[in-house]
Amino acid sequence: MTFNLRSWLLICLLLAAPFALADNREYTQFGHSIYIGPDQHTGDVTCFLCSVRVRGQVGGEITTFGGNVTIEDDASVGGDVTAFGGTVRLGPATKIGGEVTVMGGTLIRDPKAQIGGDVTTFSGQGWLFVIFGLPLLVFAGIIALVVWLIQRRQRPAQTYARAA
Repeated sequence: MTFNLRSWLLICLLLAAPFALADNREYTQFGHSIYIGPDQHTGDVTCFLCSVRVRGQVGGEITTFGGNVTIEDDASVGGDVTAFGGTVRLGPATKIGGEVTVMGGTLIRDPKAQIGGDVTTFSGQGWLFVIFGLPLLVFAGIIALVVWLIQRRQRPAQTYARAA
């Protein structure tokens, strides 16, 4: 029994159809907030300079850089929730399967919210400077030193006038 190209395409289509029809896509946004509705099921959610609001189910992780995470009543997240420079707000009856980490922001947690992993918070903007700003300053200092050393080596020799 031999398979021709049409048979292989049909088999591949039948195998891929359940994944194509699943509403388990991942969201990544830059500057546009993400809203997961009560009837939505998604994978990972990543947001740069924007916020995430969840009323449905997130099967993966939520990560924001410079934005807030709000997980409302009866919403669930299967993985970790991480916010750099933003607030994480957990409503009543929310379920987080992984860890919650907040760097340079605050955690507002309802007592009925369930978190499966550890909770780590580094409140205040100073942590963002220590984590991101300080290494950049050291790197800039090294570059300035290298530029200064190169310019110093390339200076022409000074000539002095001779007395007659």
